[in-house]
Amino acid sequence: MDTSKLKGRPPFPFETIAVAIAFSPRLEALLSESHHLAKTFGARLILIHVGTANASKADKIQKVCAKAGITNPEVIWKEGTPATTILQVCKENTVDLLVIGALKKESLLRFYIGSLARTICRKAKCSVLLLTRPSSIRRKPERIVVNGVEHPKTTESLKTAVYFAEKYDVKEVKVVKELDMTGMAMTLADDTTASHANKMKKEITSEAEGYLESIIHQCQTRQVQLTEKTVKGKPGFAIGKYARDKKADLLVLNSPDKSLGLLDRIFTHDLEFILEDLPCDILLVHSRNHSEK
Repeated sequence: MDTSKLKGRPPFPFETIAVAIAFSPRLEALLSESHHLAKTFGARLILIHVGTANASKADKIQKVCAKAGITNPEVIWKEGTPATTILQVCKENTVDLLVIGALKKESLLRFYIGSLARTICRKAKCSVLLLTRPSSIRRKPERIVVNGVEHPKTTESLKTAVYFAEKYDVKEVKVVKELDMTGMAMTLADDTTASHANKMKKEITSEAEGYLESIIHQCQTRQVQLTEKTVKGKPGFAIGKYARDKKADLLVLNSPDKSLGLLDRIFTHDLEFILEDLPCDILLVHSRNHSEK
C-alpha cells in the first residue's frame, strides 16, 4: 500500500471524511451528522462497514442514507477485525477525519477489555471524531475547549480547533492547561515552608500561562477569539470535568503518543480518564508531523 500521501500530511483541511457504520439504532443520526460535516468542510464522505456484503444490508444502508440526505453513498465493505479493518481503509483512502459513534460512559468491564472506539483512538493515523450524541437535526457547536498540554503536537491541535471553529462560525475557543498541584506537593520536601510552596505554585501557574500565551500567539485568527484558562487537578480528569461543567460541545485533544501496553491498561493514562467518561464530543487531532512510527 502506498502511504506516501500520509507522511507529513497536515491534520487539516479535512478533504476526506470517513464514518464507521454498524446497524445500530443511532445509524441514521450518525450518518446525518457525518453528512453535515462533509458538506461543511467540502469533503468526500465514505462509509465503512466491516462485515459481509449482501443485498439486504445494502438496501438498508441505501434507505437510511436517503433519510440522512446522502445521495449515491460511497460504501466500502470489508471483512476482518473491526478496528484493524477500519483503520486500514482509512490509510488506503487517505482519510483526514474518521467519525465514529461512542457511548458517553463505559462500564468497568469494557474499560479494561478495550472498546472499538478506544482501540481506534489509540491506533488511528488520522484525526478521530467521537460523537456521543449524534442527531438527525443539524447541531452547530458553540463551545469548544482545547487541551493546552505542553507537547509538540498541541499547536497543530489548536490550529485544527481554530479551523473547525471557523467552519462552524464559533466565536470563542478556550485553551485549557491542567496544573497537577498534587504531583507538585509530593515533590516538595516536608520542611518546605508555606511561603515557599506558594511561591512555587505561582511560578508553575505563571509558566503555564506563559505557555498558553505562546501557542495562542502562533494560532491567532481574526474570526475566533482564543482565550486561556488554567485548571487544577489530575491530568485528563481535570479537563474532562472542566468541559463537562462548562457544557462544552467539543473537546479537542492531541492524539496519543503510543499504543497501550499491559501496564498502560493497569495504570490509567490521561486520555483514559476522558475516554472512560466522555464529557462531550471528542476530536482527537492526529498531527502526522509529530506521530510515531
